[in-house]
Amino acid sequence: MVSRGAGRSRSPRGQGEQLRREILTAVNQLLAEWGGVEKLTMRAVANEVGTTAASIYMHFADKTELVWAALSDKYTELAAKMAAADAAAASSGPREQLRAQAHAYCRFSLDHPGHYRLMYEVRQPEVDASRIGQHPARLVSEGFRTAFARCREAGYGLALPIEQSAQTLWSGLHGELSLSHSLFFDASTESLVLTLADGLLDALLSGSPDSDQRWPSPTASPASQHIRSIMKRENNGAIRRDNL
Repeated sequence: MVSRGAGRSRSPRGQGEQLRREILTAVNQLLAEWGGVEKLTMRAVANEVGTTAASIYMHFADKTELVWAALSDKYTELAAKMAAADAAAASSGPREQLRAQAHAYCRFSLDHPGHYRLMYEVRQPEVDASRIGQHPARLVSEGFRTAFARCREAGYGLALPIEQSAQTLWSGLHGELSLSHSLFFDASTESLVLTLADGLLDALLSGSPDSDQRWPSPTASPASQHIRSIMKRENNGAIRRDNL
């Protein structure tokens, strides 16, 4: 654990990465303790680590970058579990791959409630719309979008455009899990959550390829166009960073 308020000498050359890790650990501790970013400042983090605010700025440009970096390993771990579940279900077809991703998302939340609260239930910095596409949560939404796209390519019908389907599934799963964290505390939780996840999937995706007109597979909607605009800003930002 980081020693709160302890004095710290300048890090020797080559130890900057150690200080960075300590900073990120401190941010996670403060977010868990305070339940949001309102009191989080570079000075508060520096006091937690035992360094100076200037040292924090050497690693992170602002509070948003700092918080996102602190949480990024959790989003990466979740995305990796979803990808592994997807790959394990490949022989069962794209619909089961999507189901496997949804179940992996739910199990991660149930197995790591503390991490999940930091990721999705703790207030994070407000940012301009041009930056939101860079949030590490994009790794999760990308997994769902890819899975829905495979389903449509295989002939399954979608109730909503791909981007909106992915966002709706993600939002529905999060709602279930937030209720579970707040209201349910026994062994039945996982079974209930996974059953509800299956119901969401059934409402968004046909049960078999080449379904009838109940599944028109629309390609665009106001919501999907909004999501695409965010993704476009994300891609443009990635291009600019690559050219630096």
